[in-house]
Amino acid sequence: MTSMIPYNNFERALFRNFPSMLDNIFDTALTGVSDGAFRMDVEDAGDAYVVTAELPGVTRDQIDVELHEGRLSISIDKKESDEQKGKNYLHKETCEWSATRGVYLKDAATAGLTAKLTDGMLTVCVPKQDEKANVTKITIE
Repeated sequence: MTSMIPYNNFERALFRNFPSMLDNIFDTALTGVSDGAFRMDVEDAGDAYVVTAELPGVTRDQIDVELHEGRLSISIDKKESDEQKGKNYLHKETCEWSATRGVYLKDAATAGLTAKLTDGMLTVCVPKQDEKANVTKITIE
């Protein structure tokens, strides 16, 4: 009930938050990334794909990287430690969050994958395999 806004104050509350709502809408539209997500680049480096993701403040234990039938998924589950939960904060801007981003790499090989986390940048190298011809031409009688 504490999050309820009386009807006569609803309009004021809406317009008070309107500028920040517009900022979020335009940021998402321009960058394609919402506040809960992380930025990711995919590069075709010839014989491999190089995927980089900006993950400041995230540790190795909080990251899950999977390649399943050509889809590379990077999932983050950032939780507070028990030590941080016990503190009495006056102001706190860090939070718990989770996000997943994925990209389809049609000729990704399942062997030889590498991932490295350095200074908040995750770099995943996905080797390419020879693309198999999945198209069969059928003659019409």
